[in-house]
Amino acid sequence: MDAAAKPRRVPRRVSADYLRRAAMYYLERYSAPAEQLRRVLQRKIVASCRHHEQDPAAFAGMRDTVVARCVASGLVDDTRFAEARAASLRRKGQSGRAVAAKLAAKGIARDLAARSAEGGEDVELAAARIAARRKRLGPWRRPDRPFDRQKEIAALARAGFAPALARAVIDGEAEPDGLEA
Repeated sequence: MDAAAKPRRVPRRVSADYLRRAAMYYLERYSAPAEQLRRVLQRKIVASCRHHEQDPAAFAGMRDTVVARCVASGLVDDTRFAEARAASLRRKGQSGRAVAAKLAAKGIARDLAARSAEGGEDVELAAARIAARRKRLGPWRRPDRPFDRQKEIAALARAGFAPALARAVIDGEAEPDGLEA
């Protein structure tokens, strides 16, 4: 063994107390939906079972019980997580489609993800303008770069914005600094 290499830490044996503490530690650091917490705990179970030569399927009920207790106590709330994450992604210039897809990837139910991603035309327009500004497209393009309208519209369309909305943003004027959301 190389002197610089640290020995690997031995995973703890799975118990209800261990899973409960692991869930609390994770939830102290991150906001997560129930499915994400379930995945995190499952990774811990698999790592422990691989080392201690146990069957991970034997701990599925224990994992689900810990997740259910976290949901019942209010530590995990999928609706609250979806709304907060959707608002955060919108502020970063994500389209409604992209927001719904990212929420679904986190384990949020598709209908809740779609409801959280809704926002109306004005919200979608504001997000498209933020995305164009971040990508330096349309009115925010650097003066030394050549203008290729179709490529810029395509970039916004790939980000999930409707082509008509992408055209409006690319052909529009930039708002003065500090007045955009």
